[in-house]
Amino acid sequence: MRFLPTRFHGMLDYIVGPMLIASPWLIGFKEVEVASWTAVLAGVLVFMQTAFTDIEVGIVKKTSMSTHLMFDVFIGVILAVSPLLFDFAQRIYMPHLIFGLYLILSAFITHRVPAASYQTTEPEIEGWEN
Repeated sequence: MRFLPTRFHGMLDYIVGPMLIASPWLIGFKEVEVASWTAVLAGVLVFMQTAFTDIEVGIVKKTSMSTHLMFDVFIGVILAVSPLLFDFAQRIYMPHLIFGLYLILSAFITHRVPAASYQTTEPEIEGWEN
């Protein structure tokens, strides 16, 4: 069931991306280098992909929302399993798991296309010649 509008998803991404980037210092795992870099890289990817997505809050508008959501799932899975994958689960795992699950869940509840009121191209006017 998809009920989250693309505009709200994008706004959340602009919050979650910087939160992920800052999480090693805010939560206190900056001394676990691989965990820090995983969170920072995931945060940069979340922020940048939103900036490049063709939605209401996108800046460059080059990627479709379907592709964006697919990458959210991919980043979320990697982030959620990164403590096991990169062997730092004994020291820190909960932030990566929570952010990863959030990305996966948000991808499955967000609309695949922006609202009808949002269009990146102007409608063609019949009889109008350029």
